Amino acid sequence: MRLYLVQHGEALSKDVDPERALSDAGRADAERLARFLAPRRLTLSRVLQSGKLRAQQTAEILAGAFASDLTPEEANGLDPLDDPQSLLRTIAGLQEDVLIVGHLPFLAKLVGQMLIGTDDSLVTFEPGTLVCLERSEDRWSVAWVVPPALLKS
Repeated sequence: MRLYLVQHGEALSKDVDPERALSDAGRADAERLARFLAPRRLTLSRVLQSGKLRAQQTAEILAGAFASDLTPEEANGLDPLDDPQSLLRTIAGLQEDVLIVGHLPFLAKLVGQMLIGTDDSLVTFEPGTLVCLERSEDRWSVAWVVPPALLKS
């Protein structure tokens, strides 16, 4: 099983947009990531996002790279300051690949909890970064990481 964790794309500042929609650069990064993922024919059973506009927009862009009929679902427990324990219980019962679009510091804590059982930050996230974790038996490992800078020409 694989878990794809994505920090939402770069968002507008609260001063410019109180809802914090994706900036043009954030949208472009998400679209580049979607173009990178599409030919790899990865499969997903679900796409989860926090419900914040920037995560929702990123999830919608990425969902299309996996399957045209995949609709991102708003999920509780993905906000920036949420405790990852609730989501960890959900993940433990999953059998199929899932994409989660969220925020920092939540995603960094989630990865630390999954890999070594602490909130230590083990992977550098920046807006638009995708981290692929893979479960083999009961152990998680980092399969690969795609930061937005890697996809820029």
